[in-house]
Order: sequence, then structure tokens, then C-alpha cells
Amino acid sequence: MRLTASLMLATVLGTGAAHAEFIFPEKDELTFGFIKLTDMAPLAVAYELGYFEEEGLYVTLEPQANWKVLLDGVIDGQLDGAHMLAGQPLAATIGYGTEAHIVTPFSMDLNGNGITVSNEVWAMMEEHVPHDDAGLPIHPISAEALAPVVEAFNDRGESFNMGMVFPVSTHNYELRYWLAAGGLHPGYYSPDNTTGQIDADVLLSVTPPPQMPATLEAGTIHGYCVGEPWNQQAVFKGIGVPVITDYQIWENNPEKVFGMTAEFVEENPNTALLVTKALIRAAIWLDENDNANRPEAVEILSRPNYVGADAEVIAASMTGTFEFEEGDVRDIPDFNVFFRYYATYPFYSDAVWYLTQMRRWGQIAEPQPDSWFDEVARSVYRPDIYMQAAQMVIDEGYATEADFPFGTDGYKDPTDAFLDGVMYDGRQPNAYLDSLTIGLKGDESVGG
Repeated sequence: MRLTASLMLATVLGTGAAHAEFIFPEKDELTFGFIKLTDMAPLAVAYELGYFEEEGLYVTLEPQANWKVLLDGVIDGQLDGAHMLAGQPLAATIGYGTEAHIVTPFSMDLNGNGITVSNEVWAMMEEHVPHDDAGLPIHPISAEALAPVVEAFNDRGESFNMGMVFPVSTHNYELRYWLAAGGLHPGYYSPDNTTGQIDADVLLSVTPPPQMPATLEAGTIHGYCVGEPWNQQAVFKGIGVPVITDYQIWENNPEKVFGMTAEFVEENPNTALLVTKALIRAAIWLDENDNANRPEAVEILSRPNYVGADAEVIAASMTGTFEFEEGDVRDIPDFNVFFRYYATYPFYSDAVWYLTQMRRWGQIAEPQPDSWFDEVARSVYRPDIYMQAAQMVIDEGYATEADFPFGTDGYKDPTDAFLDGVMYDGRQPNAYLDSLTIGLKGDESVGG
């Protein structure tokens, strides 16, 4: 193991005074995976600004072809950790798809996704969308405006196809939420049919994020839900129109996480702690001084070894604005959030929301008691690691106690900050499921 120039000081939680011990990473040469999306930014920043090295970590960042390849790489040990869809550690841990115990001590961001449709579809939708006095569409745009378009496609014998990035992705659940809130059924999963298209009005399928614009342009799909910069890319290429952002679907919704196997964390607790600390510092840098560092972050992300899109495209959504139709640029200062609003803390209630959506659409085939949702959340989300790293960040003067949710039980207050105004309380997942109009609830099962 390499010796570092400086020793790291950890504060053990639960003691009033600082009980100090010097710690080294058990494993100091690490390989982390990511997908080419702007929300991998904390990894790139921690690398480029030297935060990993300051913790004695020598990191290699490797882009992955798709989310399945990325997950498999973490499970088989080719990757020590990765930028992940929040649903991936949860699904793997409960055995939906590839089975493995994955944990996360760090939430990477809030918001950051959008739903884009082709120019043809937008032209058909727009006549059903209210406009303001200046002739601009009034946002947020409901999927009710898409319903007659889907009907028109069906009348001419065509299915209406949309892309999302992975079956347990935020994008899948956000797209489904938007469709269902507008009265369109996005389809169920069952143990025997994992297409997710049972009883669907709109057929959803997987497309890797960087391929979304080309797949839309080819006409294979008529719209998609994806992270940036691939919605703005459609605008810049003139092939599609974003109609809603996930900020408008669920204000300040949790997005990606940083995932590692439970075995890796158990065998390398210091390493996991120091990685988390470096990522917290990167998130602080990304949001500090009212996003003053975002232009530099855009330049970093535009490099081919990271996202590799034009800086102008990345900046379109990362510097406080979002462009819908060409020229319709609107202020959405919180479209990308990396640290404020306790964005990096792994809240149990965020995990529970993802589990409710898995149950809602049949990926969790059988009903589960509220206690089960809590137990799964606690087995995957590791705020204990996060808060120990946060205390180190505070002790070294990079943040203050007010920047972190000390005293939380891991559950956010109930919120109705959704497109349809439905109240979500993570402590009562089954009551939440019962309140949703479309989707499984109670003892219901697909086909039952």
C-alpha cells in the first residue's frame, strides 16, 4: 500500500469530544465506473481537483457501455464502485434481475432528467397544451396532451414507443409517473413477462442514454426519458422537444447514487469512508457560491473521457436554465443539484419511494408490509458511513454542521411536491400506493 503525504483524521460518531485516529485506506488503487451523463460530475470533480488523492486514493474512472454492464462490473469486482441508478442497489439486493447486496453511502444528485418527444409528436401534442399570452406553452405539461397522440398512432395501426434507460431506473419510474398522472397506462411487469408492457397504452423499452437522440431520429422511439445532456442534445440537433423535466414531475427528486458491494465496504471500511468524504467535497464545490464553479465543471464534463458532449449542450441544463423548444429557454436553477437541500445524504425515504414504484408496476410481484420497505432501505442505504465522512469534512473546515441533516431518522417529511399533488410519506408506503390511481395496490397482482 502506498503511503500518502498526509494522514487522514476520522472522528468517531457518538462521542462529544473528538476521539481521533489516523486512518489509511485498506485499498488505495481503485477503479470506478460511470455512464456518460452530467450527473457523474462528483466523480470527475473529485478526480480532477485532487480530492481522491488527498485522501490517499488513486482512482481510475472508466465509462461503461450501459447500466447492466456497469452493475455486473461492480458485482464481479472489475469495478470497485460506480455511479449508479438509485434503483440498481435496491433491485439487486431484493433479487430483481441480477442478485447481489449493493449498498450506497452517497446520493449523487437531485433532479437532472427530462422527457423529450419527437418533433412530429410535439406538433400533435401542442394543440392540446394551454399557451400563455405570449404564445408559449404553459408548464408543466401534462401527459393528458399526449393521450390523443397515442390514440392517433393506434388508429393508424402503430404502437407508441418510448425509451428509458433501464427497468429499475429513475427515468423508467418518472416516465411512468408522468404517463399515469395523465391517464396513460405505462404497462406492468410480471415474473413471467419482464417487458413491462402488459396492458400498456405506451410501450416502454430500454435505450442506453447516449443513443437516445439517434434512436429518436431514426423513428424507433417517439420519445424518451433520460438524463442530461441527451435532452438538450435533441434540441441542438433539431430532432425533438423536451416537454417536462423531472424537477417538474417531483421537485428535488433523488437521482443517482454511488454504489459498492456490501462485501467491499465490509472489507474496506476506511476506503469506503474516504471515498464518501472525497465525493462530499466534490458535491460542495459543484454547488458552492450559487453554482459559481459550474462553467468549470461543464468544461471538465465536455472532455471525451467523461461525457464528451459539446460544452454548449452541457451548459444548457447545468448552469441554471433549460431549453424546451428551440429558443424557449426557461430558468430552472435547481435542475441540477449536487449538494444543497441535503442532496448527498442517503435518505431511507428516497429508497422507499423507489421500492413503491417497483411494487406499483409489478417488479415486486407480491404485497409487502410497510416494515419490509424500511428493512430493505436500511440494508442498502448507509447514512452511518455518510455522517462519519460528513463529520470529517466539517472537522477539516470544508463545511459546517448546518450543511448536513444531523438528527434525522432518515425519513423526510411527507411531501406533495409531485406533478399530480399526491402526498408521499415514506413511513407509509402501502397507504401511498393505495392513493395512486393507476398501478398495483393492496393484495393486487398482475393478472390476479
